[in-house]
Amino acid sequence: MIKILIVEDEEPISNLIKINLMRAGYSCSQAFDGLEAADIIANEHFDLVLLDIMLPGIDGYELMDYLKSIGVPVIFLTALSELNDRVKGLKAGADDYITKPFEMVEMLARVESVLRRYNKTSNKLSILDVEIDVSSRVVLQNGVHVPLTMKEFDLLLLFVRNKNIALYRETIYENVWDSTYMGDSRTVDLHVQRLRRKLGWENYIKAVYKIGYRLEV
Repeated sequence: MIKILIVEDEEPISNLIKINLMRAGYSCSQAFDGLEAADIIANEHFDLVLLDIMLPGIDGYELMDYLKSIGVPVIFLTALSELNDRVKGLKAGADDYITKPFEMVEMLARVESVLRRYNKTSNKLSILDVEIDVSSRVVLQNGVHVPLTMKEFDLLLLFVRNKNIALYRETIYENVWDSTYMGDSRTVDLHVQRLRRKLGWENYIKAVYKIGYRLEV
């Protein structure tokens, strides 16, 4: 299982990140200051570190020097949103940089992207009665191939990677269609209906009033 260390001194934010990462199938540990993080990193292996910059004890930049020396990928999580701050973070060796506040869907997508870059993601996912081969884009349900269009497959992946999270139609559209949502929900609704019907998941992919949809498992 992929192990992720969350280094964030604001406990509510850290706990929210942990809950969402664990729902997505990751194993998580937490550190709430730089010194604690340094001790944990010295004794455990992690596949990815989510690292706040402004930390008590040792700040994120100091920890970054050590993490890069042992080859651990890092995503900075920070309230510092100026261009110069982002450039400094990336030049320090961060693989990505997320500014607070952020949507959990965005955070999960960036985590997946960095892990994929380091060949740390699983190419096969299993949920309910479905197995998904991400690399070959093949979906099996109870061992039987389910033909999905490209967008239906991408929609299924989005739901699976964000299971039990309510996704706004805007979020779904911008992640699956990779373009700006203009307020027309018919495209999203049609594809969700087709995906439900093909998988028989009418009781699992549920509409969320005035928001969008959620895969409940």
